Amino acid sequence: MLTDLPHVFFPRVISVREVPAHPARPENSRLIFCEGTQAPVNYSGLVGVSSTMPRTSVAKGGMNHLECRPMSHLTTGERIHLVDKKGRQYALTLKAGEIYQFSGQKIPHDELIGRPDGTVVTLSGGKKMLALRPTFGDYVLKMPRGAQVLYPKDLALIPMWADVYPGARVFEAGTGSGALTMALLRRVGPQGLVVTYDLREDFAKTALANINRYLGPTPNLVSLRKSAYEGIDLLEDGVPFDRVVLDLPEPWQVVPHAAKALRSGGIYLSFVPTVPQVVQTVEALERAKVFGMVETFESLIRTWSVLGRSVRPDHRMVAHSGFITVARKVEPGLLGVRSESDSAEAAFSDSSDAIGMEEATS
Repeated sequence: MLTDLPHVFFPRVISVREVPAHPARPENSRLIFCEGTQAPVNYSGLVGVSSTMPRTSVAKGGMNHLECRPMSHLTTGERIHLVDKKGRQYALTLKAGEIYQFSGQKIPHDELIGRPDGTVVTLSGGKKMLALRPTFGDYVLKMPRGAQVLYPKDLALIPMWADVYPGARVFEAGTGSGALTMALLRRVGPQGLVVTYDLREDFAKTALANINRYLGPTPNLVSLRKSAYEGIDLLEDGVPFDRVVLDLPEPWQVVPHAAKALRSGGIYLSFVPTVPQVVQTVEALERAKVFGMVETFESLIRTWSVLGRSVRPDHRMVAHSGFITVARKVEPGLLGVRSESDSAEAAFSDSSDAIGMEEATS
């Protein structure tokens, strides 16, 4: 039983609860929650859990005879990064008996397996490197890709502005290489559900491999070879989606389908790289007459160099990558389509405010 497990592995509490079935997970599942701030725990004999998704493990069947071991050490089969003194990262998947080669130097995987996460290793030529489990942002930038992935700065903002919460039912279109899908899965948790569309089988294959390598098995993911431009199908239970998240070239074509698939109060979010795409998307949201509180923004990140009292911004930054447009599905009437007179009034108000600010500062 769980109470018989070595306490040293569990810094706080372990709780077990039943999770109701849904179309992506037809049987009730037991979820093991290991709460705490120390190393995650892997449950041998259950569904495999990646070290990067430490807090849950899905178990079907009995809970007896659990063999637990701390995941603070690197294990065979997981993807790690070797980091040199300049901060450059090199990805590899640990496999017993194999050898990693770098610039004429090498190190057996067996010398990495079982070492603590964050340890310093020495290659055959004397070069020292850090062996680390990658963060989600590091993993996304180094993972195999078919389609271009979103930058970590956007992956951080999208779940926040879409207000993706544990247990949410999320529709995504444009699986790509799986970066956004993973960000959504991490946010909805094991009780939530993500349905993702992508027409290309090669993209989907790469994405699912990336997801499985980083998150382990994801029974709450439904990946389909469909086009969102042709419609959004609800699952068999007919429950609408809480969120619709799009990473497509023409999201405005999906807006009418999103209006039908979203529940009242649900959130629409799309990511596009150019201004003309933003304009067409916002116009489509206004034509739908059920979306309000429409916002569009971008994010820019500039790092700083801090060396004692020498503090300055770095010369390089991650600037424009795309625009995020967010809207809420609401009852028509108060926040519906703006008429031309409303638009003209808003433009006049903005210009008046600008003139007032100039007069105040002069």
